Amino acid sequence: MKKSVLITGGAGFIGSHVVRLFVNKYPDYRIINLDCLTYAGNLENLSDIEDKPNYVFSKVDINDTQRLEQVFNDYQITDVIHLAAESHVDRSISDPLSFVKTNVMGTVNLLNAAKNFWKDLPNHLFYHVSTDEVYGSLDHGGYFTEHTPYDPQSPYSASKAASDHFVRAYANTYGLRMVISNCSNNYGPNQFPEKLIPLCIHNIKEGKALPVYGKGENVRDWLYVEDHARAIDLVFHKGKKGETYNIGGFNEWKNIDIVKLICQIMDRKMGKEDGESAKLITFVKDRAGHDLRYAIDAAKINSELAWSPVQTFESGIEKTVNWYLENEAWLSGVTSGDYLKYYQQHYG
Repeated sequence: MKKSVLITGGAGFIGSHVVRLFVNKYPDYRIINLDCLTYAGNLENLSDIEDKPNYVFSKVDINDTQRLEQVFNDYQITDVIHLAAESHVDRSISDPLSFVKTNVMGTVNLLNAAKNFWKDLPNHLFYHVSTDEVYGSLDHGGYFTEHTPYDPQSPYSASKAASDHFVRAYANTYGLRMVISNCSNNYGPNQFPEKLIPLCIHNIKEGKALPVYGKGENVRDWLYVEDHARAIDLVFHKGKKGETYNIGGFNEWKNIDIVKLICQIMDRKMGKEDGESAKLITFVKDRAGHDLRYAIDAAKINSELAWSPVQTFESGIEKTVNWYLENEAWLSGVTSGDYLKYYQQHYG
């Protein structure tokens, strides 16, 4: 049977890179991009593949159970890669209920649709893409492994932890074939400029302040988004069913050091005096419940699936800065809100 793969959240940052990879690499698969196009969904991210014969876009909310069932039936879905989620921690602090609705209830709705449609389909796969934030916070030593106990510290990470648990519960209760991956912080082209790296690039271009929480001492492991998409491809095709894989970039950086590095790169590329952009750094009140450090041990996916990141943080951040400088129209469209018109202009 020809694979018909449903990728949820495929118009988002990580999702669009996964959709592009699968559409181009597997022309014999039908790829259905399901996205409800919240503020973080941008179909312009996929303009280069939207006319491919094996690509379909479906504007559906994962909380619309009737539409979900219709998609499974219309496209005879054989597999799911579930990326649709509310993902910005700050927004989860101000509006936790929306994260419960999308990340928990939405995931359960998707699980139900899959369970009901696949009851007579033996070779299905439900692949749930999650985050390292479910593990909580680390001090200055140690790493998250696949056996680290869950200890979510924000409404966002709590909602993702709950969705992870529901996926495992459906596997145990209903025999759903599943796999989960937990990734570290992603960065790269097409990321919405509310996140640290694109926000810094945009604000430096505009001469605006660069807000840094607390003293900027919080540490994150950074993963270039195309490396993550390759890992998802491997886990989907070769990962052991019922297993969890941690995906990290082996790139631990303090937030303040990242901001300073971006300032240096931007000064060089924009012909500014060295140190000029760093004058924009502004320390602001720390975020509530701000985890000190995340760091992933990706030994399992490295040893079992032979995956390792191609990009170092230094090479990846150069590529990222270059992309944003070369795609000013994309950035302008996102910051102005014009990107929201793309769906109506091209699909309406």
